[in-house]
Amino acid sequence: MLIGIARTSTLEQKAGLEAQLRELEAYGCEKIYQEQVSSVAEREQLNAALSSLRSGDKLVVTKLDRLARSVKHLGEIVETINNADASLVILDMGGTAIDTSNPTGKLILNVMSSVAQFEREMMLERQREGIAKAKAEGKYKGRKPTARAKTEMVLLAKKQGLSPTQIMRDLGISKTSYYRILEAAGD
Repeated sequence: MLIGIARTSTLEQKAGLEAQLRELEAYGCEKIYQEQVSSVAEREQLNAALSSLRSGDKLVVTKLDRLARSVKHLGEIVETINNADASLVILDMGGTAIDTSNPTGKLILNVMSSVAQFEREMMLERQREGIAKAKAEGKYKGRKPTARAKTEMVLLAKKQGLSPTQIMRDLGISKTSYYRILEAAGD
């Protein structure tokens, strides 16, 4: 059975998710798991897809970065796939598809995943350098605090007797942000 997994990092990337779903369907995936979460978050649909693998199945993704966040993470996923006696297919690996059901596919996957991680690390290094330069020039102030913008709503909800859990859920803020707001307000 061909089992697809599609992922985007955010809900705003709807077109990207739809494009992945079209590619997986065109390839012939009979079951497709999809999620819109960061690669560093808990990947419930990926875990479900991996758990559903049986002998001879193929887990299919459109691109490597839609599957794993690092070479180590990819190795863990591939090990899970291998333990199920299944294989991995990546539809676009530098313009060509790879299938780990053969030795050549396994070799290409290992080489390409190392190159992908190298590229990611270089991009992050350039990003850090750019941020440091912008900070030195006084141009970088960081992300605007989103939870603190909800200070008035938090204080009003607390005054109305809502529980902290309810306030955090309704306003979409973390526990840390909730208590930071209260502390700053002297509450």
